[in-house]
Amino acid sequence: MKPDGLKRFVLPVWIIVLSGILTACAGMQRREEAYSKSFFAMDTYMTFTVYDEDAKRAQSALRQAQEEIGRLEALWSVTDADSDIYAVNHGGGRPVAVQEETAQTILFALEMAQNTEGALEPTLYPVLTAWGFTTEENRIPSTEQINKLLGQVGYDRVLVAGKQITLEEGMMFDLGAVGKGCAGDRVVQVMEERGITSALLDIGGNVQAVGSKPDGSDWRLGLRSPFGEGIFGTLLISDLAVVTSGNYERYFIGEDGVRYGHIINPATGYPVNNGLASVTVIAKEGKLCDALSTSLFVMGLEDAVAYWKEHREEQEFDVILVTEDRKIYLTQEIKDRFDLQKDCRDMEMHVLDAGKPD
Repeated sequence: MKPDGLKRFVLPVWIIVLSGILTACAGMQRREEAYSKSFFAMDTYMTFTVYDEDAKRAQSALRQAQEEIGRLEALWSVTDADSDIYAVNHGGGRPVAVQEETAQTILFALEMAQNTEGALEPTLYPVLTAWGFTTEENRIPSTEQINKLLGQVGYDRVLVAGKQITLEEGMMFDLGAVGKGCAGDRVVQVMEERGITSALLDIGGNVQAVGSKPDGSDWRLGLRSPFGEGIFGTLLISDLAVVTSGNYERYFIGEDGVRYGHIINPATGYPVNNGLASVTVIAKEGKLCDALSTSLFVMGLEDAVAYWKEHREEQEFDVILVTEDRKIYLTQEIKDRFDLQKDCRDMEMHVLDAGKPD
């Protein structure tokens, strides 16, 4: 299977939909039926489920949603020679014209890179390749090789002028940290344009909800435990996106016996190892959840909490941070929507308050 830079792996299922949701509206004869479509795209499995009384409308929305994913994949693939991103990466230091939505997605990635002071780094692809995380042929690169490749990394060296993108020769841009979120936001828009008011989108582990369940109640999601099988808690959401990042399922054991995870710290070129086990971000937009779940994981607990406190009102997001010593830090706004599993009662819970020191 050819790897793709937009999403380089078949993602594990970080988030599990727990509730059965085929329901009838009280006092009404019609039933909201479930219509699903599963397919492989962006190097991951996706399942879209629509709840509607009109089969034709539901199936049309699902078909258009899949087509939209395929269109965006063709634009944003690192490996497809006909894609916008491939053209930018092989521009030889010259400006390359891209589609408007590609330019806007690149701008968003660069904005988030700046906001997170480089914790999100969309030009890290050469380093990921050196570790084998883009090919699944894992290896430990030498310190010399990493340092050399880090010389080709730097979001602040990407030039954007309208729809003209310029990379220095040797640099490579990758939308892997925001692409699925942006694609999910577009699919939500497709659903709404088609008149769909209740749908759940599993975009390779990212979850985006269109509205609520057909009966008006929240969707109930299970969050995968970073410490083994099963889930550590459940989360109630409506009309939101939920994305989790962690190094505990995609890793390799090196010849030195050390476990190396797939999320790389752009400052060092080495896999993140800072005490965080997983980061879950909840927000209206999938692209924000996608970008922040990765960058907050790179930051570590203290800086991730500080970032939330500084940006929570501007960006409107909530977090659930799990540390390797089995502590959970979650924001006040979702405390009542999160329920810890009974078999995980040994995990310490801490509620984050933006107005108080931790």
